[in-house]
Amino acid sequence: MQDIEFITALKSGNESAFRWLVETYQDRIYRLVLVLVPQPDEAEDVTQEVFIEVYETIHQFRGEASLFTWLYRLATSRALAHHRHRKAKKRFAFLTSLFGEDDELVHQPVTVDHPGRILENEERRQLLINAIGRLADQQKVAFTLHYLEGIDYQNIASVMQTSVSAVESLLHRAKQNLRKYLGTYYNDTKHQ
Repeated sequence: MQDIEFITALKSGNESAFRWLVETYQDRIYRLVLVLVPQPDEAEDVTQEVFIEVYETIHQFRGEASLFTWLYRLATSRALAHHRHRKAKKRFAFLTSLFGEDDELVHQPVTVDHPGRILENEERRQLLINAIGRLADQQKVAFTLHYLEGIDYQNIASVMQTSVSAVESLLHRAKQNLRKYLGTYYNDTKHQ
């Protein structure tokens, strides 16, 4: 099916076209969202919201960017909005507990390490995920799209609505920051 025919089918509410879109992109969108929203249940919810938004707003798609770019842009903006909302809730919970309006902590920070994670590769993977989580949002998005999803600079620029040189700069800074964040770990393991 040609892109124009496929988009026309989506806009007309064709269920099989929408099902194909979800089946084709749901894992990729979920992986992107999971980097920005590192709690799997919440990442699943955000991913589902992305596809609901696509279904409800596909008639607004004008074709100025590819469908792929539009889908990634929606996922990125949804995930970042969720991330910002979560951070605001966390700050409010902290302030609430500080000022004693409520004796219970409203928000328990999510623990990333689970009992039983004993394999070294799992530990490294977790350190990398944590380090990526510390990156600035725009660096995190660019890094995830390029290194985890394999998307080229031009398409990342379209998704992020920026220039290719800005993407290159974001990736360069992301790699520098990751080296800084992970340097202590790797230096410590060399001396053991």
